[in-house]
Amino acid sequence: MSFSRSVWTYVASAALLLPGYLTAERSTTHEINSPAPVADEPITPVPPAPAFDPKKVALGEQLFKDVRLSRQGTHGCATCHDPDSNGSTRHTDAVIRSQVGRNFDVPTIFNAALSFRLSWEGKYHSLEEQAAASMVSHTTMDSSVAESVDRLSRDPVAVQAFRAAYGHAPDAGSLLNALATYERSLVTPGSRFDRWLAGDAGALTPKELSGYRLFKSLGCVSCHQGVNVGGNLFQRHGVFRPLGRREPVMLRVPSLRNVAETAPYFHDGSAPTLEDAVRRMGAAQLNFNLTDEQISTIVAFLHTLTGRYQGHAVGELN
Repeated sequence: MSFSRSVWTYVASAALLLPGYLTAERSTTHEINSPAPVADEPITPVPPAPAFDPKKVALGEQLFKDVRLSRQGTHGCATCHDPDSNGSTRHTDAVIRSQVGRNFDVPTIFNAALSFRLSWEGKYHSLEEQAAASMVSHTTMDSSVAESVDRLSRDPVAVQAFRAAYGHAPDAGSLLNALATYERSLVTPGSRFDRWLAGDAGALTPKELSGYRLFKSLGCVSCHQGVNVGGNLFQRHGVFRPLGRREPVMLRVPSLRNVAETAPYFHDGSAPTLEDAVRRMGAAQLNFNLTDEQISTIVAFLHTLTGRYQGHAVGELN
């Protein structure tokens, strides 16, 4: 894949396409500030996308899809983390293999910037660090930042795009910053639950509101809270009973934002449905044997966490 003239035209004119963006970079994932809570609740609304230089966002979007970031030129970041779908992949057998040989379910890129660490193991503190690690990994891109810069530097259109966004030809810093800037723009505000938090009493049905109250009373919210409904602490997976296909492991708690659209579930992708995931989480993490009615009520609440991106609900993007 190379940068076409149409892509360059898009990148160069991004300021006109995205008039609401201004320049603002972030160096770590947790620097995107949430709005002040509007109610005394442990979950806060997803904020709008921060203001970034539109040329950098547009360039980052093209790089995110560019297969030249992989050694064989066969896949890009968007191959597994598809922002035109659910931010992840619809393939139930898709996994990310870690350096120690574990296979992990592909996490969504949506709202990743709101988590305090990145990856299931929480090894990365910033989106730049995670992007560089993905390029080096033999199980993902099998390349390096330097190799990617070299390939992009041989494309005059790509060079022109970098000069327009950064004032110079591609280098390691601008490549990683462009990718991370785009990823930081991938937030999904506007869920029905966030509308309820903002004071819209009619945004939730009685069953959905009961599901949220049950979610809190059972203790689910002790790990799944904050702006990302998770993603802000580590927890042992399998506290009271085994969870998934492996022995208990200490992993980053996943976000539940858009969870209704990101099956399968758990670090190993072993739960095919939300109902199955809620049942097993109740047993493994809270030592509760939830009834079918309780599960249905909690699942109803979880469906209200689906946000919006580019004017569409996440599940409607494709």
